[in-house]
Amino acid sequence: MQVFNRHLSARGLTVFGLETLLIAGSLMIAASIHGALESAALSFGHIVLVTSLFTLCFYYNELYDLTTVNSKGELFVRFLQATGAAAIILAVLTLLFPAITIGGRIFLTSLGMLLVAVPSVRIGLVSLTREAQLEERVLILGTGLRARALAQQIWSQHEFSYRVVGFVDDMPTAMPSDDPLVIGSRTDLPRIIAENRVERIVVSMSDRRGSMPVEALLQAKLSGVRVEDGATMYERITGKILIDDIKPSWLIFSDGFRASRITRGIKRGFDMCVATIGLVLAAPLMALTALAVRLDSPGPIFYCQERVGKNGRSFTLTKFRSMRVDAEQGTPIWATDKDDRVTRVGRFIRTTRLDELPQLWNVLKGDMSCVGARPERPFFVEQLAAEIPYYNTRHVVRPGVTGWAQVKYRYGSSVEDAREKLRYDLYYIKHQSIVFDFTILIDTVKVVLFRQGAK
Repeated sequence: MQVFNRHLSARGLTVFGLETLLIAGSLMIAASIHGALESAALSFGHIVLVTSLFTLCFYYNELYDLTTVNSKGELFVRFLQATGAAAIILAVLTLLFPAITIGGRIFLTSLGMLLVAVPSVRIGLVSLTREAQLEERVLILGTGLRARALAQQIWSQHEFSYRVVGFVDDMPTAMPSDDPLVIGSRTDLPRIIAENRVERIVVSMSDRRGSMPVEALLQAKLSGVRVEDGATMYERITGKILIDDIKPSWLIFSDGFRASRITRGIKRGFDMCVATIGLVLAAPLMALTALAVRLDSPGPIFYCQERVGKNGRSFTLTKFRSMRVDAEQGTPIWATDKDDRVTRVGRFIRTTRLDELPQLWNVLKGDMSCVGARPERPFFVEQLAAEIPYYNTRHVVRPGVTGWAQVKYRYGSSVEDAREKLRYDLYYIKHQSIVFDFTILIDTVKVVLFRQGAK
């Protein structure tokens, strides 16, 4: 469930459930009004199809990501875009498959109800869940950079009902702080908890050796206050792992970072099925892409490059060529946004991810997985492993054609970008599952449709 805590939070899941009921309910009410229920003109299959189509369009317009949708105006615009897209897709499907027709009057009546019901329920629910009485009061133990970064993440997101009541200085006798959010020192912890009605304490101290208020934290936990490590909370609300300040013991003793032999076998079977079906379905598109690459610039159609795979083993990755033949000579360099080495066709196939279709062959061979951490070149792996802690841990799984970092973060072109993507890669490795892979593949389709890929 940790995956869904980030991919669809408790609030997002609640909105998803309510709106699914609204869509299905509006269809049934409209069918009842027009007498379609009695005549069986609207079947259960029709309801499932239309409901699934609308919820998928809502998802692709990020209506279930409450961090993205913050204002009523943006909510209504995205809602209109999603319903318009669903209506167009349904019309096309009806032309191709007349048997799924539900009737124009039923559809228009249900659509009119949705245009009123969904925004009204969404606005009411979001307003209700933002009431101070329903927010969990959080106290952060620590005042360093890590604690501040965690608080900033809590303030910037809208999917979790948290309210930071303040920081507790980890010094036993701290001088009064000029920062009004620092509301005392660790010796004052019992009083601070009682006065501020604290429901959750997040321990985010820079140095815990000999300074952890163990007795006070234990007493708080026994009295019903949740006590949580800062790195764990950061992981839950961001969908990534804070690598800079965590200890190896946290990685060793935390849940996850393991996949059974059965899980690995199922994942391999899933990869082979997806890659086989993908190569068959994409064959015409790959042929057109190959022709475009050939006509656009001189040079080979495919680009082969050494990459580092599982357990540090090198393999040859195959892509459609998107750069000039003389793009790189000598020392490897990062590809950058709006890179002038990219050809005209290359820019299009990179943003649409068409250049990566030949990697499905790498998946069939076992060099890669459909989902995983993106493989990097040996030159950069050596450089990044020396600068970024835990970088080589990403090589414990097969690299992927797509991945959690690819759908959550922009195209990387620096060490800092690689550091940020590693945070997402480690989160994926910790929580890897077939369900997680499937959600990433769905998000990848969204990235391709909206051309959010590499530039």
